[in-house]
Formats: sequence, C-alpha cells, structure tokens
Amino acid sequence: MLQAVTRKGFWSADDMQIFSCPNCGAPLYFHNTGCTCGQQVSFDPDAQSMQLAGALCANRGDIGCNWVAETDGLCRACAMTETLPDLREPDNLPLWETSERAKRWMLANLARWGWFTPADTGARPVFRMLSENTAVGQDEVIMGHANGLITINVTEASDAVLAERQEQFGELYRTMLGHMRHEVAHFLQLRLLEQHGFAEAFRALFGDEREDYGAALQAHYANPKPADDWHITSYATAHPHEDWAETIAHLLHLVDLLDSAAAADLALPDGPPHGYDAYAEQDTERQIALAIDLSIAMNHVNRAMDLPDLYPFVLTQGVRKKLAFAHEWLRRDGRS
Repeated sequence: MLQAVTRKGFWSADDMQIFSCPNCGAPLYFHNTGCTCGQQVSFDPDAQSMQLAGALCANRGDIGCNWVAETDGLCRACAMTETLPDLREPDNLPLWETSERAKRWMLANLARWGWFTPADTGARPVFRMLSENTAVGQDEVIMGHANGLITINVTEASDAVLAERQEQFGELYRTMLGHMRHEVAHFLQLRLLEQHGFAEAFRALFGDEREDYGAALQAHYANPKPADDWHITSYATAHPHEDWAETIAHLLHLVDLLDSAAAADLALPDGPPHGYDAYAEQDTERQIALAIDLSIAMNHVNRAMDLPDLYPFVLTQGVRKKLAFAHEWLRRDGRS
C-alpha cells in the first residue's frame, strides 16, 4: 500500500493545446464551455478537440466540467471520482471544481499517449476527493495512492491553504496539478508492472519497489536526504515508488511545458518548429534539452517581474536516464 503524505517539487503548467471553436474558428482554451460567438462546446478527450455541445457531463452545472458525457451521464474524468467532498460545507464546491479541473488536465495529457482511452482496456484509477472541512468539523485527509485508489485533499485547491503549505513544507512548486500527476504515477506503475520486462528494468534503475515502504518513509522523515545525481527531489530518495512518481510528475511537467509553449507559438531560435507535438516526440534527450532551454528563457523573464523561476530544477545525467526510461514506457505500445 502506498500512502504518500508530501511531495516535493510540483509546479503548474500553463496552456496545453489551444483549440478552435467548431462554429466560428475562434481560439478556445482547455476549460472553456462556450465561445464568444455564443456557441456552447464540449471537449472530446479522444479527438483532443472542442465539439459542438452534445451529450454534456452531468457535472457541468455544478463544477463547470466541459467534457463530453460517456457513462451514466458523466464524462470519463468525472466517472473516475468515487467520493465527493462534503458539499454540505459550501466552500468545498469551488475546491472540488478546481481539483477536478486539474484531474481533467492530467488525464487529457495522458490520453495523448493512449492512456485511459477506449483503446486502453486496462484498469482505471478511482479517486476520492475529500476535504479537511466538513459540515461536522475538521477531518484529517492524507493525500496518497493505495492499490488503485487515489485520495486527493481538495482543501489544497484553496490559494490561501496552498500558499501556507508551500511555506510549511518548503515546496514552492506544490500544486494541485502536481499532486494529480504524482498520485496517478503510482497507479501507472501498477499497470506497467503487469507488462513483460518492466519490473526487471525498473528495479535495475530505480531499486526494488518491494522494499518496506512504511519503514522507508519513516527513515526519510527522520533524516531526509537532499536531491542528488540520481534523484530529482529529496522525496524521490525515500523509496523507489516515490522516485518513480516524482520522475513521472516531472516528465509530465516538462512535456506539457514544451507542448503548451509550442501551442502558443513561443519558441527560441533553435527550438521546436511550428506545429511541434511534444507528445509525439520520441527522443527524450532532445525533448528535455528543448524544455530546459525554454525554461531558462522563461526563468529570465520571471526574474524581470520578481517572480520565482518557472523550473528551478537541475536535471543530472542520472535523472535524465530515469526520465528517458519513464518516457519510453509511458508512450510505448505496451498498454493492455
């Protein structure tokens, strides 16, 4: 069982793809439910495009879900949520909305590599969206993954709470999207462990994930180690499970950063060409180099505004090797 309490080094991407209104062709963004021309739209995660609003997700009115309905009136993303926060506490509705938006973003990213699409017949993750604030008082919520069940603390969708915990845990880049990417990484590992050859290759690079997880976490919190040549964050040093989850989260960060920049036509002279699809890229080293060059430029711009660096992490050769391994397995035709 995995039950992660904190994660290191999360930040939020910005744009993903930019879509077009099916009625007038005007630009639309990932969370839009309608266009300025008056046309209502829905997002199709398989076509990765905005469609004329047809079968609407039942959660559209409550949380602004703009995905097409698939199962029992719910979209693919909302159908994965088993438990809702206590909506008798009115502040939980906008927190749930923000958390589900981050989940849809993460799932749309993974769909670009074929995960959780109709062609993918494997298991789906199940989400418990819980809040520390309930109608009967405070409740403890531990963010984590346990055998396919992902628990998300929607309380951290509050800007005030998030800022407090970024300071508390020393995690300036802790975000809801980062939590989603980290926790679903644990589920992806379960799926990939079913694939021939993955376990042996994983253990050779990350270590044996069968080691005592609880004991490893206790040792980490008692004496946390800094990031090093083989671990992208301090938390990645705790256990092979967390090393994998941190690696996947950062891979998704970097790919989505590059894809979003390409969609907005942001590029350096030696950067990706117009129309570049970061999710189609097979050369991980080239992809990392492009993303790092772009992040360095954007860090420079952020500093002009006295803002934190967009991506302040150093990617050593050992970390890059793990990113390449993760990239290969996530995009390969090994999904059942």
